[in-house]
Amino acid sequence: MPHVNLLIKPASSLCNMRCRYCFYEDEAANRTQASMGIMTPQTAELLIRQAFDAAGEQGDISIAFQGGEPTLAGLSFFESFVELVKWYNHKQLPVSYAIQTNGYAIDEEWAAFLAKNRFLVGISVDGDKALHDEFRVDAAGKGTWQRTQKSLRLLQTAGVDCNLLCVVTKRCAKSAVRTYHALQKTGVGYLQFIPCLDPLGEERGRRPWSLTPEDYGTFLCSLFDEWYRDWRNGRYTSVRLFDDYVHLAMGLPSSTCATNGRCGSYYVVEADGSVYPCDFYVLDPWKLGDIHQTPLRELGQTERAADFLKAGLHRPVMCRECPWARLCLGGCKRDWCTDENGAVANYYCQSFRRFFAYAETRIRTIASEEAALRRRNGL
Repeated sequence: MPHVNLLIKPASSLCNMRCRYCFYEDEAANRTQASMGIMTPQTAELLIRQAFDAAGEQGDISIAFQGGEPTLAGLSFFESFVELVKWYNHKQLPVSYAIQTNGYAIDEEWAAFLAKNRFLVGISVDGDKALHDEFRVDAAGKGTWQRTQKSLRLLQTAGVDCNLLCVVTKRCAKSAVRTYHALQKTGVGYLQFIPCLDPLGEERGRRPWSLTPEDYGTFLCSLFDEWYRDWRNGRYTSVRLFDDYVHLAMGLPSSTCATNGRCGSYYVVEADGSVYPCDFYVLDPWKLGDIHQTPLRELGQTERAADFLKAGLHRPVMCRECPWARLCLGGCKRDWCTDENGAVANYYCQSFRRFFAYAETRIRTIASEEAALRRRNGL
């Protein structure tokens, strides 16, 4: 059963904020064309037709919108997109929607639309006001915490399913407990933490926000303590990375390519219809093609797509003898780097080694208890 997973950038790298650590702004600056503008209705319709063609008779389609800031494409773009999906969905295939947004443009009209069409909405929030406003600023350089919180409340009032995405910066990593509880206070029960990326081609660890392996290891251990305590006391909050490790310990698949040990789980479609294999590789050398010239279902079969997948299967040498390889699986390829001896390793390898040495027993305890609960419930 074909599963078509799309990550669409309807406003390319355009954004109404100026987050100081933005990885996609840096990525776009390393392309021949930094911004592809706003996706046209014609390109959107072509993409939808090709997505259903790729899904076949019994497949399903997952559509996520990201940026830049995807809401800059305008509410009318999304309204038209959803109607076109309904129009072309002759076989009534399952279609799910998600959008990752900074929340800056969200108003009551946006919230009503997202609720009506059952969008899962990810809002970017970096901990509490002080942590968030340090790097997540608007075009005038002012903090965006208040506006983000207002948007989140609008979405919650409208009944929109929300999760929060927190970028782990150096300062955030030193305040793991504070960050975790600040996010919990929003009332959102699903959290995702992703390590901050340094600019491409630059030695890591030199920016004010740069996350070092030592800092990230400390963050993971401190965060896990709070998360585990809540789980043990029946006050569970989903932290996606920890959930994935528990699922792997249960013999279940994880939810992200970074934790399942292989690349290639989705297509990135830029505003002009160009297609790439991964959000971290929307770069000229990895462009798979353009839906205006080659159908989506064929782009995944290209030699370049095969090369990308193959490269993701060659785990760092250090993984071969690592006692936690079956849980870690080498991490995200974007974090692989060459050390002073010429060996490939995950930049955060020491972070993960420290974390698993600290938390593995408790991860497996949760996995065992959750597996027993599933058996009792006949799952």
